[in-house]
Amino acid sequence: MTQALLDAVARYANAHADPDGVAVTPVPGLTLIRASRPSALQYAISKPLVALVVQGQKRVTAGSDVFDFGAGDSLVITADVPTVSQITEASVGRPYFSLVLDLDQALLTELSVEMKLTRVADAAPVRTEPTDTEVADAAQRLLHLLERPASIPVLHKQLLREMHYWLLAGRHGSAIRRLGWSDSNIQRIAKAVALLRADFDQPLPVEKLAAVAGMSVSSFHQHFRRVTSLSPLQFQKQLRLIEARRRMFAEGASASTAAYDVGYESVPQFTREYRRMFGMPPVRDVSAARMSA
Repeated sequence: MTQALLDAVARYANAHADPDGVAVTPVPGLTLIRASRPSALQYAISKPLVALVVQGQKRVTAGSDVFDFGAGDSLVITADVPTVSQITEASVGRPYFSLVLDLDQALLTELSVEMKLTRVADAAPVRTEPTDTEVADAAQRLLHLLERPASIPVLHKQLLREMHYWLLAGRHGSAIRRLGWSDSNIQRIAKAVALLRADFDQPLPVEKLAAVAGMSVSSFHQHFRRVTSLSPLQFQKQLRLIEARRRMFAEGASASTAAYDVGYESVPQFTREYRRMFGMPPVRDVSAARMSA
């Protein structure tokens, strides 16, 4: 990992990060992360993405797999899977910095055809590897555009395309490649996941989700669990709980308000499922977070 890339990430993140350390950029899908101390556990159902760590250390858990990685490493997530993450090394003097890019499946499909890539067997949806030199170089030039805003509309697409090319051609290529097949089960399941993300607070019969994916109900259940590690109902439940927790932490919503807002009809049921996922009931969870802050 080059010093120039670290400097570019630090300049933009230091100037634009919000109180949570997130700096959204004008480049679609590109976000920078900054933290000046180790973080609490962060729960998410992550979209396909690549994260380049340029300073500090992080730990990500997916199911029973634990990934510890740091400066010079990249994390790739190739499916909508539940993860628990924590920044483990960061300080005021040496903050944690990373660059996160959403993977563009349409672009991967286009590049896979042009590169004449062959199909590969399913790979683990979460993995870490040292960052390829070409990927880091493309990322640095992409960040260079942020200092010249007028160049972004003209140049960002070709640099995003180049970065996706080097990801396909590099260490993570075998894992990312499966996202590029338009008729793959991953892309079919992705259509149902998009609906679940958009309407997570609404009742969504599995028959409707299967129809969106173009599968029978039994086939849909099987492939949905294989891709996401969850059943459709579990997936929706986790989306609701994660969003409810965000609303309580970030917006100060009460537990009952958050529960009803995300689609629960019973606060006791919400409390039970919240405790099962996060380890303590919602009111105590929020209180503990405030004391820690």
